[in-house]
Amino acid sequence: MKYLTLLPLFLGLASIAMSSAPPARVSLCSGGCPSAAAAVGAAYFMTNEPSGNYMVSATIEPDGTLAPYEAVYTEGTGAHGVRPDAIGPLDALFSQGSIGVSAAQRFVANVNAGSNTITVFAINTTNPAQLSLIGRPISSGGEFPTSFAINKVGNRLCVVNGGKINGVSCYTFAASAGLTPLINTIRSLNLNQTTPPTGPANTPSQIIFSPDEKQLIVSVKSGYLAVWDINTDGSLSTNFQTVTGGVLPFSLLYVPQKNAIIASDPGVGYDIFNMDTNTAVSFPIPGQTLTCWSVFSKESGNFYMVDVGVSTITEVEVTNSLGSTIVKQYNLGNDGPIDTAVATINNKESSFISSFMYSLAANATGLTVLSVNGPGQAKIYQRVDISGPARAANLMLDASNLQGMATFIGK
Repeated sequence: MKYLTLLPLFLGLASIAMSSAPPARVSLCSGGCPSAAAAVGAAYFMTNEPSGNYMVSATIEPDGTLAPYEAVYTEGTGAHGVRPDAIGPLDALFSQGSIGVSAAQRFVANVNAGSNTITVFAINTTNPAQLSLIGRPISSGGEFPTSFAINKVGNRLCVVNGGKINGVSCYTFAASAGLTPLINTIRSLNLNQTTPPTGPANTPSQIIFSPDEKQLIVSVKSGYLAVWDINTDGSLSTNFQTVTGGVLPFSLLYVPQKNAIIASDPGVGYDIFNMDTNTAVSFPIPGQTLTCWSVFSKESGNFYMVDVGVSTITEVEVTNSLGSTIVKQYNLGNDGPIDTAVATINNKESSFISSFMYSLAANATGLTVLSVNGPGQAKIYQRVDISGPARAANLMLDASNLQGMATFIGK
């Protein structure tokens, strides 16, 4: 019941106490910004700094390469979870999906785990790397928000909180008003946690909608998925159903044409949840240590599991019978890859069609672009330094805090 005491916070604006307000916008292209007209899209991640969180953007050029563009203040603060295992400082939020994009409504949203808020930005119609704040940050309905789910048409957003007051809450979105809390969507996960949470075990990782948008699903790193039914008015069922499986199910992706979810799992490798039978099977990845993030490429038809511990991306195939095999592994050197997103570029003028993975290389304080030309054919395409442009712009950037990755393609 303590969770419900946060409801009045939805009605007011988030208050962030700072000695001086950080600059609203910082350019990261002092040598000359790329042409807005040339960019086909943008990639976004966040600094997640406790002193002030910034959304960082880079243009996606017609050939798929990235060019750092700017950092925009979210009017919120970042935070870092507590790790008693001393494995390493990366992965501050223990999650995937801390940034979400709606192509339909042209907005990008991020969590501010330190101020328990959500920020929404409009994506500029001519330059997708240029963002404008929509309204003010709004309460996340709990403590330490970590992941988003956005529906297909972009008028509904749900967030999961992983701190002492944990659980989910949902909002409606309108371009003129931003986010508005949705009645009867505050639901608790009943996790025994602190703020910031101690993890990664016993924390939520990702929140997603089912393809038919009739269910809301959260992975919990205690060996289960929490599943709420979504009512016709957008409210959630009072209680969640549990689908057990895996060791530490982390990221969540639906398998195309199947009522099944593949989840990365740092406890074993990855899991496949059959949502028809409420069963799960785990698949080991030899040598894996921290396989926490995942993406799917339509170009190859395969999934890619991202392991920050050994700096490796493992490509896996899922069969029609929900079996799975490893296709290939890609070593990224010193990257320390975490959040990763996929984008497909279709350049009609040059007949250039290709899929790319954009990975936040936290350990290298940069970004790595991989081209995906088909099954087993991913290769490193570009490496982008972020630390240099950040230093030149006096932007606070700490590799241990970096989080999130999302892409938008507008042409």
